[in-house]
Amino acid sequence: MKRVENIKKPAPAPELPPEIRPGQSVELLKELHILTRDGKLNQDSRRKLKQVYHLYNFIEPLLQDVRAEKQGVSLVDHGAGKSYLGFILYDLFFKGLDDASHIYGIETREELVAKSTELAARLGFANMSFLPLSVAESTTSNLLPETIDIVTALHACNTATDDAIDFALKKKAKHMVLVPCCQAEVASFLRKNKGKDLGKSALTEIWRHPIHTREFGSQVTNVLRCLQLEAHGYQVTVTELVGWEHSMKNELIVATYKNLPRRRPSERLAEVLSTLGLEEMGQRFYAAQAEALTNDH
Repeated sequence: MKRVENIKKPAPAPELPPEIRPGQSVELLKELHILTRDGKLNQDSRRKLKQVYHLYNFIEPLLQDVRAEKQGVSLVDHGAGKSYLGFILYDLFFKGLDDASHIYGIETREELVAKSTELAARLGFANMSFLPLSVAESTTSNLLPETIDIVTALHACNTATDDAIDFALKKKAKHMVLVPCCQAEVASFLRKNKGKDLGKSALTEIWRHPIHTREFGSQVTNVLRCLQLEAHGYQVTVTELVGWEHSMKNELIVATYKNLPRRRPSERLAEVLSTLGLEEMGQRFYAAQAEALTNDH
């Protein structure tokens, strides 16, 4: 009589939560702590995944817009950190492309750059690069193309957001997606000039108290950024990135180059700087060159 051996069948792959989209990298989602090691979603990670999709919904149409005009899409993510955003964008969009599309993550901390480089290699995300540069350094680096299609900067602290805007303008980016953070520079100038300006105008009451200086400075910073972008021909939309957990600063600025008239926003930019005594910040919040203004229709 033949002995029947007990042959163990391989355990079936765990069924993924319905929130996970077809084709998403399970290994990546585990690395980002969206999925637990056994492929589950807890309440916290479910909220995190919802945030990821929410942000992707803003960026995906911009990627499609570039793709409608050309084959490859180049995207630079400034202040990338652990490259959370870059990896999600690559997994959901870039992974399925058969062209020269590329994501560049810019981050000053070399250990994070090394870790992201290793993870991209392990996942087979060939068209991702990570560079240990500041935002300002990346503007002149020969490791990046002369032009870039889309620039993102999520919670790039203080003036790093302005450097990202400067980078995007010099790289002739078609789209920018910015979530500014910790805007302290304008507030420091408001404080410095408070003594000489106080009493000249009742408007200075807006930033007389230190807490108001900080909050008003933050608000003015983003207003100046929007005017600067409009002064370079961009169409600007400002909204809220609802539920994004990394910061209380959830103002989302999306800019798309439309070659719009530049004269009026340029004049308004200069007027706001002058009214608030911030003329010395004109080099940071700069308008288009004079020849561009003369071509306004």
